[in-house]
Amino acid sequence: MTRIYKILPRTEWDAAREAGRFLGSAVDLADGYIHFSTAAQAPETAARHFAGQAGLVVLEVEGDDLGEALVWEKSRGGDLFPHLYGELSAALVRQVLPAPLGADGVPQLDLAP
Repeated sequence: MTRIYKILPRTEWDAAREAGRFLGSAVDLADGYIHFSTAAQAPETAARHFAGQAGLVVLEVEGDDLGEALVWEKSRGGDLFPHLYGELSAALVRQVLPAPLGADGVPQLDLAP
């Protein structure tokens, strides 16, 4: 089992939950896939792409539940990142975790390794 994580504004998650599916944030839609991170990758993702943004949550998803639509591709520093080519069913989200801003303005993540 491989847990993967998606950081996004709570408002986007609320709309996705109501619709029953998440199609992606603006960057996901532009890139053609939903960006995820592993627990080890997520803190750097939070610092690079979400610093200073309040009202964030982190979706926890079991990567195996996504089947062949989940592709691991090289990205930052040659690391393999999980990318979902398709929509995310809200029913597959295991947990929704808060991501409050720390004193440094970076979202604080409490993720299982």
